[in-house]
Amino acid sequence: MTNQTVIVIDVLRATSNMITALMFGCIEIIPLETIEEAKSLKVSGDLLGGERNCLKLPDFDLGNSPYEYMTPQVFDKRILMTTTNGTRVIQQANSAKHVLAGAFINAHACALAALELQDDITILCAGTNDAFSWEDGLCAGFIVHELQQITGQSFQVNDFGLCMLTSYLEVEQKLNQALLESANGKKLTLLGFESDILYCSKVNIMDAVPVLYDGKLISHRSKNVCPS
Repeated sequence: MTNQTVIVIDVLRATSNMITALMFGCIEIIPLETIEEAKSLKVSGDLLGGERNCLKLPDFDLGNSPYEYMTPQVFDKRILMTTTNGTRVIQQANSAKHVLAGAFINAHACALAALELQDDITILCAGTNDAFSWEDGLCAGFIVHELQQITGQSFQVNDFGLCMLTSYLEVEQKLNQALLESANGKKLTLLGFESDILYCSKVNIMDAVPVLYDGKLISHRSKNVCPS
C-alpha cells in the first residue's frame, strides 16, 4: 500500500462519526488503537471518543453514535478516538501514501478526493474483529460506483470490487433495509441504535473527507464536490 491511496470504511460507525465530527467543526481526530493511548494523550480541551463492543467507554466524553458528534461540544476541539475496528484499521493503513476515511454519507466526495490524488486506490473494509462486514462491502461497492460515474466508466476494478459493486446495485433502492439486516445492524438495533443505522445509510449528505496527516485526521473538501 506504500504508493497507494487507501480508503478505510467502517460504516457502522467509526468513519461515519469521523466525517460527521469534522463537518460539525472538530479540528482534528487522532485515531488510536488502545484506550490507554487515548487517555495518555489527552490534554485540557481534548475530547475522548470511542467504544468497545458497540458501547461507550467509561470516562469517555463521546461514544460511537454519530448523533454525539453533531453537537456544539465537538466544535473547535481535538478528538482522541479509539474503536474496536475502524481506528485500528486506519492505524494499519498508516504506511500508505494517503489514507482517507469513507462512508455512505461522503462517498462522492471521498471518490473525488481519491481521484485528485492520482494514485492507485485501495478500498479497505474495516469489518468486525477481522471478519468481513456486509455494510462495509456495500459501501465499497458504492464508492466504486461513484468512481466509475466520475471517470465515465473508465475506472479499472478488480474482481472483489466488481462483486461489491454488484452487491450494492442489488440493494441500492433499499439501503436502509440492507444495513438493518446486516449482522452489525441487527446487533445495534438490539442495543437501541437503529437511528444510527438509518443515519449511516444516507448517501452523499456531507462533503468532508477525513485525510490522515502525521497521525491526525483533518478535513479535506474537494474543489469539485457538489454535495446533495
